[in-house]
Amino acid sequence: MDSKNIQQIKQRYSIVGNYEGLNRAIDIAIQVAPTELSVLIVGESGVGKEVLPRVIHDNSSRKHNKYFAINCGSLPEGTIDSELFGHKRGAFTGAVDDREGYFGVANNGTLFLDEVGELPLATQARLLRVLETGEYIRVGESEVRKTNVRIIAATNVNMQKAIREGKFREDLYYRLNTIPIQIPPLRERGRDIELLFRKFALEISEKYRFEPIRLNDEARILLLKYKWPGNIRQLRNLTEQMSIISREREITAEMLREYGVTDDSLGQTGLIVSGKGHEQQSAEQHSYEKERDMLFHLLATINKEVKELKDFVHSNMSSMQDVKRDDIRVINDHPIQTEIPTHFVPSGYQPHQSYYPQGPDIEVIDAQTVEETPLTNHDVLKKHIIDSLQRNKGNRKKTSAELGISVRTLYRKIKEYGLEE
Repeated sequence: MDSKNIQQIKQRYSIVGNYEGLNRAIDIAIQVAPTELSVLIVGESGVGKEVLPRVIHDNSSRKHNKYFAINCGSLPEGTIDSELFGHKRGAFTGAVDDREGYFGVANNGTLFLDEVGELPLATQARLLRVLETGEYIRVGESEVRKTNVRIIAATNVNMQKAIREGKFREDLYYRLNTIPIQIPPLRERGRDIELLFRKFALEISEKYRFEPIRLNDEARILLLKYKWPGNIRQLRNLTEQMSIISREREITAEMLREYGVTDDSLGQTGLIVSGKGHEQQSAEQHSYEKERDMLFHLLATINKEVKELKDFVHSNMSSMQDVKRDDIRVINDHPIQTEIPTHFVPSGYQPHQSYYPQGPDIEVIDAQTVEETPLTNHDVLKKHIIDSLQRNKGNRKKTSAELGISVRTLYRKIKEYGLEE
């Protein structure tokens, strides 16, 4: 690794940092620049992948020819072939003139295809042909054209996963990945984070002519512990926001937290590019879909148990028109169910009189007593009629109202039970 050349490149392209992984990426770019090999730059969004393609072009034999940087993710799918390869007049609605695409205009130069993983499959097939033969056909035309373009591509997606899912051609991947260059995420670069913060703070202060912001010790530690899911782009935006909005020039840890910078070691990070790391991250992510299915299953189980309970109560209490706590009233000669299935009684439950309303006219019936000496329907109804007649001093109209039965039914029962006297 030539440290002198690396430092020269850093100064020329304003690259800040001394992290070993960054130096390694720059060194590979310098070595591959004089060749004609295709290069694939991989790294998370916001790590600065757009710098190295320029380094490669400027240090190659094509440096005096055209260089185009194209964001494949921003090109509409319906016109992307026209943008890249050109079209013939009348090829589609809006094609009022012939147009040379980037491959035609950049002949003998360099094309940087950023977010190459976003290309549709049909365009991928066209790109593979250009890489292998240097030939392409404009949209709406049958004439084969030749071009001599060097391709440098970049992506922030897991290419191996995209290949497995059928979203990216495997043959194109290996054709682009002749020389891979890995850009490290910001969270791995340690003290480089602080150096970048100072650089951005100075740039914004020079631009707007005010004192640059600076970090105190606690803020510096917090800045290094943060995961930076947006990488360098996020750090730049944060520094610019604080430089403009903050009235204080010394930034504290509390101020950083107000802008969303936390010391949570489990915070979200950017996309892992390597297949193994990505699969591990995906496996560790919280599965809300699985949790939703569990909740649906639980609700279904509860609904089933409630229905079974309602069916039991309905089948066993249909003969009773009114049940008022322990003051059991039997209406219209229907039978009384006095046994309760044990699987509906909570484990360890013991009846207690404090659970029931008490008064001079209410008799509390202990469930254990009822089970040991069950009364017949005839005895229960007779006892209720006698007690009610006594409370109402023989007034049959009041008694029938209290029992919730008609006077006629009461007369019949009094006669049937021999209570006329």
